[in-house]
Amino acid sequence: MSMNFLRTLLFSLALLTGLAPVARAQSIDPFEHGWVLDAAASQLRFLSVKKGNVAETSKFATLSGLITEDGKAQIRVLMDSVDTNIDLRNVRMRFLFFESFNFPEATISVQLDPEQLRDLHQVRRKFVPVTYTLSLHGVTLEKRADVAVTLISNDRITVASTTPIAIKLDEFNLEAGREKLQEAANVVIVPVGVVSFDFVFDRASPGTPPTEAVLAAAPAGAAAALETKGVMDREACVGRFEILSRTGNINFAPASARLDPSSYPLLDNLYDIVNRCPDLNIEIGGHTDSDGSDATNQRLSERRADAVGAYLAAKGIGNARMRVVGYGESKPLRPNDSAENKARNRRIEFVVVN
Repeated sequence: MSMNFLRTLLFSLALLTGLAPVARAQSIDPFEHGWVLDAAASQLRFLSVKKGNVAETSKFATLSGLITEDGKAQIRVLMDSVDTNIDLRNVRMRFLFFESFNFPEATISVQLDPEQLRDLHQVRRKFVPVTYTLSLHGVTLEKRADVAVTLISNDRITVASTTPIAIKLDEFNLEAGREKLQEAANVVIVPVGVVSFDFVFDRASPGTPPTEAVLAAAPAGAAAALETKGVMDREACVGRFEILSRTGNINFAPASARLDPSSYPLLDNLYDIVNRCPDLNIEIGGHTDSDGSDATNQRLSERRADAVGAYLAAKGIGNARMRVVGYGESKPLRPNDSAENKARNRRIEFVVVN
């Protein structure tokens, strides 16, 4: 017996028994035609705790998602769209914590069981456990959560968390980012984030089942950032240069001034910021740890700063806007007494000089 014949038979029975007013497709197939996320009506929130008892709730502004006809649900989150309601705090979250220049998005995937939702048209609201896959900051893990699925109308549903979902930062290699945030804001942050969500979906039109192209329709990368477009004011520029100096993501080959390709995403973001601060000149300062002689470290810091300046010049930043300086080992951030501290002292810093 074909699925189409079965659907027709069941619908005919509904007509005969006076049940026709009940939701058209929901009584037969909860995923018929598929569903598309209403991003404007949906929210993904996370709560962080700092200073022991100060809780802050933030969200992401750019989401896309779908549920396919076979029940595969996917949500795409653009990390650059983090919204803390404060501009420079957004920038710290993007560059220091999420490292969105390397990990621009997170994805949530769930395979829904149609049998769990077959009677949704009757009960209108169901609580179901789900196993989901979260890909975040280069790590993919399987987790479990309880969700509430609510049928608002035949063509509109919500899927919401019923209890807060704890995300341990160390599971997703976010501990280093937490430390950078603590240092930048001079606060202590609890190493766990608490996530909640309320996703709203609309049924797709017949004959147009949603595909993964729906997920890619949202803006890409930094285009999703909640910030002033075009030229930025001095405060925004100065704050961004200070934050980018703390990332530690400009890398060189050992004892060399050759830029590692892993540095390019951050430098491309830096170029965008310099380009949007046309009235400001910047100093590019190179710093080393204390290994080796003073003279060797001085030369190395100069060459590394030169390499960053050359990269920006090649992209179109005028040399007159950049002052390239090497400080060698003379300005350490931390004592050079451990591998971790030495790594923090090897850095490139950016400072506005006019």
